[in-house]
Amino acid sequence: MNPWTLDEIEAALRASWAADTCSPDDLERAGWQPGNPAWGHCDITALLLHDLLGGELMLGEVRQGTEPHGYHWWNRLASGIEIDLTRSQFVDGQEVVAARPVARPPGRPRAGRRSTCCSASGSRPASAHCPTPDRPDRRAGPRPSSSRKL
Repeated sequence: MNPWTLDEIEAALRASWAADTCSPDDLERAGWQPGNPAWGHCDITALLLHDLLGGELMLGEVRQGTEPHGYHWWNRLASGIEIDLTRSQFVDGQEVVAARPVARPPGRPRAGRRSTCCSASGSRPASAHCPTPDRPDRRAGPRPSSSRKL
């Protein structure tokens, strides 16, 4: 059995980003638009990658000039490689500063929030490519070929 590639994981996550999976506070602040699909999905995306790949959760402050614009989540693998699948949401000159590793928040993602691909526990898959608890090898369905293996 072949391992999932980062390209396959990224494609499954990107295909599932939508207004109803956007972080409620980000949705209230600026809405969600298909032209910027990563907007409001950094926390759930980072949690899902943490479930799949381990490593550390990273958190930074988002600023535009001196004005705070919230926080941004991404991942750092045990090898030291950082993966940020939602960095593209910053299109208006925002920058992420004061990066630091943080402990995983306890429990499930915020109440009332639908998950992006599947919840941190693996329930309610929204994509045929989403790993689930009954698939311990964390693979599902047909996958496109890619040379980047994890």
